[in-house]
Amino acid sequence: MEYQDYYKTLGISRDASADEIKKAYRRLARRYHPDVSEEPDAETQFKGISEAYEVLKDPEKRKLYDQLGDNWQTGGDSTPPPGGYRSGARGTSGFAGGGEFGDFSEFFESIFGRGAAGGVNDPFGRFHDRGYGPERSGWDRHKHAQGSDVSAELEVDLEDAYRGTTKTVSFTTTGQAQSSRRELRVKIPAGVTDGQKIRLKGQGEACPVGGANGDLLIRILIKSHRHFQLAGKDIYLTLPIAPWEAASGATIAVPTLGGRVEMNIPAQSQSRKRLRLKGRGMPAKTPGDQYVDLMIVNPPVNSEQERAAFKSLEETFDFDPRATLRSR
Repeated sequence: MEYQDYYKTLGISRDASADEIKKAYRRLARRYHPDVSEEPDAETQFKGISEAYEVLKDPEKRKLYDQLGDNWQTGGDSTPPPGGYRSGARGTSGFAGGGEFGDFSEFFESIFGRGAAGGVNDPFGRFHDRGYGPERSGWDRHKHAQGSDVSAELEVDLEDAYRGTTKTVSFTTTGQAQSSRRELRVKIPAGVTDGQKIRLKGQGEACPVGGANGDLLIRILIKSHRHFQLAGKDIYLTLPIAPWEAASGATIAVPTLGGRVEMNIPAQSQSRKRLRLKGRGMPAKTPGDQYVDLMIVNPPVNSEQERAAFKSLEETFDFDPRATLRSR
């Protein structure tokens, strides 16, 4: 049995990065996938590619594999690999230099530790489970692999984010070098916040080696509202009030996303005074609050009687709104 150079199998250099290893594997897996490949030795090639990727993608397995040397071959005239393995009868190390292995995976099992197929000490266990080991014939899908995730964005109105709704999201997936546009109906939970992501399992890219699909990750973008501003779970509202409401106090019906709520305006309130409606923000296990910023608005003056009313106020009050500025 000859030493198998996993780097040559994947067509990469020995100092290849994890990303380069993954790209090489995906490219070759698409080429030799037994379901689509017309190569006469596709199944054999695919098993070798999968075995190489299984070891090189794992830093610990790769490190141990690299210690074997580049051109070492087993057999009677072999040069021992680094690490102290000796030819002879199988001992506690699990290595028999004079024996033969039915598959190169067997040799690695002797190093990584042979156990039940798929066990924690068997780096090729999932290949044995799926028909890649010498014990089984034929080819099964590599069910442990998974396709890539796909990202999409979805805009929703603030009212819909508050109540929850169902929307249609559009996104693009690629497969077999082709792109396709897809649409899905998505349930938006009540209380979703701006930038929150919703994951739809199995709606992403198809796996090139027959495993599970990736996921669809939807980023929620909440549209601006003409009256309300959203900050996390809290809602902010600027509330216009009349001068006499601010001066004498009043009870006002204040709009919230859940409907109007009666709120008391304290007497002698000023513009920019902030009041809080507890629990009237976005729904959650601990709901947000709604903050109300007061803004005093004067009525229009369209008649002599209205102008006289304001003149009467001027004569009634000894009031200088700019007194603090004059004192500087």
